[in-house]
Amino acid sequence: MYRFVSRITFLCGVSLYYLSPAFAEQDIIQNNEKVSQSKDNTENKADSKQLDAITVTAERRSENNQRVPISVLHLDGKTIANAGYKDLTDLQYLAPGVQYDPTQGAAFQIRGVGSESFDFSNAKSVSVVVDDVVMDAQRANGLIGLVDINNVDIMMGPQGTLFGMNSTSGVISVTTGKPKLGKLSGNGSFSYGEHNERIINGTMNIPIGKIAALRVSAFDNAQDGYGHNVTLHKLVGSTHEYGTRAKLYIEPAYNLDITLAGDYAHHWDSSVRTPVADQPSAVTEMLHGWGIYPNAKNADTADSFLGKIEREEWGSSLHVHTKLGNNDLTFISAYRGSLYNNATPVDFLPSDQYAFIPYNYGHLTTKKISEEIHFSSPKGHFLEYLVGGFYNRLEAKQTQYGWGTYGSPLVDTNGNSVSSLYCTSCAIGKDGNTSLFKSRNESLAAFGQLKFNILKSFTLAISGRYTHDRNSQSLNYVTTDPVQIMGYTPTFIPTSAPPIYNYGVKRGQNFSGRISPEYHFNADTMAYFTFSTGYKPAGIAFVGNKYDPYRSEKVKSYELGFKSEWLNHRLRFNFDLFREDFTDFQATVLTNIPAGAGGWLQTTAIGNAGGLRSQGVEGNIAFKPISSLTLSGAVTYTDAYFTDYHYNKTTDYTHTRLTNAPRFSGNVFVDYDHDIAPDLGFRAHVDYSYRSTYWTVVGQPAYSRVPAHSLVNLRFSVMPLNKKIQVGVYVRNLFDKYFSTGWQQYGAMGLVHYTTPDARRTVGGFVNFSF
Repeated sequence: MYRFVSRITFLCGVSLYYLSPAFAEQDIIQNNEKVSQSKDNTENKADSKQLDAITVTAERRSENNQRVPISVLHLDGKTIANAGYKDLTDLQYLAPGVQYDPTQGAAFQIRGVGSESFDFSNAKSVSVVVDDVVMDAQRANGLIGLVDINNVDIMMGPQGTLFGMNSTSGVISVTTGKPKLGKLSGNGSFSYGEHNERIINGTMNIPIGKIAALRVSAFDNAQDGYGHNVTLHKLVGSTHEYGTRAKLYIEPAYNLDITLAGDYAHHWDSSVRTPVADQPSAVTEMLHGWGIYPNAKNADTADSFLGKIEREEWGSSLHVHTKLGNNDLTFISAYRGSLYNNATPVDFLPSDQYAFIPYNYGHLTTKKISEEIHFSSPKGHFLEYLVGGFYNRLEAKQTQYGWGTYGSPLVDTNGNSVSSLYCTSCAIGKDGNTSLFKSRNESLAAFGQLKFNILKSFTLAISGRYTHDRNSQSLNYVTTDPVQIMGYTPTFIPTSAPPIYNYGVKRGQNFSGRISPEYHFNADTMAYFTFSTGYKPAGIAFVGNKYDPYRSEKVKSYELGFKSEWLNHRLRFNFDLFREDFTDFQATVLTNIPAGAGGWLQTTAIGNAGGLRSQGVEGNIAFKPISSLTLSGAVTYTDAYFTDYHYNKTTDYTHTRLTNAPRFSGNVFVDYDHDIAPDLGFRAHVDYSYRSTYWTVVGQPAYSRVPAHSLVNLRFSVMPLNKKIQVGVYVRNLFDKYFSTGWQQYGAMGLVHYTTPDARRTVGGFVNFSF
């Protein structure tokens, strides 16, 4: 299949090359080109009192965001750095309408919508795209560490017609720094703060002759946790990340450029569930004896085993771009790999006093290849077009074991190890004590767009995507040597029967489309309407050893928007109204599975909700009253709820809100940059973010409610030596606002939650330099 697709993409490129002159001859240059050129010239001559123009690639071309009929929230690297955040998941604090759930498979949501699932065949609702490569690996975000980031564009709503993967909720597109020819330069940053927080990163740009350049960046970030494992005398919630990225850019001819990129990154943290309430009375009493008092802010535990998560991501890509006459041909080939290890014991106490599931470990590896080609005409003609093809193959393999007593110590009254353990990763009548999951997701697609510049003030864009998907998954059982883990071999007692089928495959085809008329009142003001459809393929899930296939998901989206600039480009105001109607939405819900001793555990299952609606309004504004001061902000109102979700005969979630979907969210940014003297500058940054109340579990149970909260970050610095050095202080979460990131009712262990280092104040200092 891989060779077949490669040959097809090559032949498509050759065919388009010979077809392009015929199309070019039919192009009629309209006044829109003159308007665009006039505006570009105006922007090039703009003085420092004007807002910087924002260039996005929402339609796979570099365009001014004010002329794109899509709701796009743009964050440049400076904004991200000024906020002091260091992880991709922190974008949720900078972008209203974006949420991240770390508890149910780890995934983003946009406009309240996103599938969070531990199932391996389930595609992500929000695609993360880094330098034009789709990052779709399970339990991976595609980017660890925010170093050398040029910009992040968050595109709201279905985007599958022009981006490689189907994305029913939106796309988070990250662009990293590009090598620059003929320029030796570099920059670095070091910061240190409370809780032993240290952030180190640097970037070098090295010219190689006249036609090539190498850009290398690296980072190392760490922070101590604020919870304690009082048994092991270790911190809970600590993090450590490090990684590197390199890009080699070659421009052998004026009409050809090649970029070869590679990256590696590693993440480790000791974040685990900690007790909140409803533990058995005997457990609560023993916890008190260790000085641990379960409550909504508790981050302490007394487990005999340290919980931890380890994640690695690596990959390489080849990006080839050439000009064929006035047309552009781009080819992108990528390989990605990832590793995810999670050790998540749930005992809360030393195992010789009490144990529930002390041995709970998963090991996941993924590998993928993707190929993409797209061919586009120049801008400014009566007809602009873009056509492309895409192939993606993602394979995942996970081993998972869950062994425990589910309510008694690991040793008997004589101090001997217990002879038997319940095994949720076993199956009755099957050999093996460990579940082995294997999945393979394949997608082959063709996409394109036609844009008609009908009048000076009116254009019409029509785009479409045809895709063929094949998703499969299997569940088998293998043996993990318990001697290497616990020092002896117990008898394992399976808690459930094997699945009726241990393998399944789902195939599907779909055509998704988008139509978007736009009207330009003048060079600085436009209105648009966009109707689009989206699709996510069906898949196979295994829930507590149960074979559980689910159907494909479809969405119809309506968006009416207005974009404008005023006061000679010193004021920018954009807003849009949206509504998205989903059919057979791939929803997640906590489901009870047997856990031995008559007990149960709640695990995340995926299934289809008949209907879902997300509707609301989004707006953003930026104002530059004087050259040294910029004020900006964004706000989102989202009403996301199930219109039809009958989970079973006794459970109806219809009219309940989606998880992690606040009605209101917003941000405000204040940036002040002033020259005190010719070679001395002062810079100040303040940002504020707000989220209204939301729930983290389907059905809005009271225990999963996260109250409304806001965060404030500050950053002040001076820049001596002709601004080549920047020295300053930062405060993150100024008012020390606490919040939890997830809640879970964990069987007999009661209510537990997850905490985050972002939910505490951190004060520190930093030094940046550049040359």
